[in-house]
Amino acid sequence: MTRTVHCRKYKEELPGLDRPPYPGPKGEDIYRNVSKQAWDEWQKHQTMLINERRLNMMNAEDRKFLQSEMDKFLSGEEYALAEGYVQPKE
Repeated sequence: MTRTVHCRKYKEELPGLDRPPYPGPKGEDIYRNVSKQAWDEWQKHQTMLINERRLNMMNAEDRKFLQSEMDKFLSGEEYALAEGYVQPKE
């Protein structure tokens, strides 16, 4: 049976992650409150941000920026996009 969570981003019951994506309290919070769908979407968005903004994961400021954007994204708040990015029409 699939584990469900009340997703913080989508405000509804959705299938949850199989395990915490990070160690520690942050990973546990995501595991308990973020759906698999929202996490998968964040991973795609994170890749776009890293590539389009040329973020260096060795740079502490870039990691801090990405962490902040993850928190916004997963909470359903307004988050950063790549400059010039236009979301495709469905």
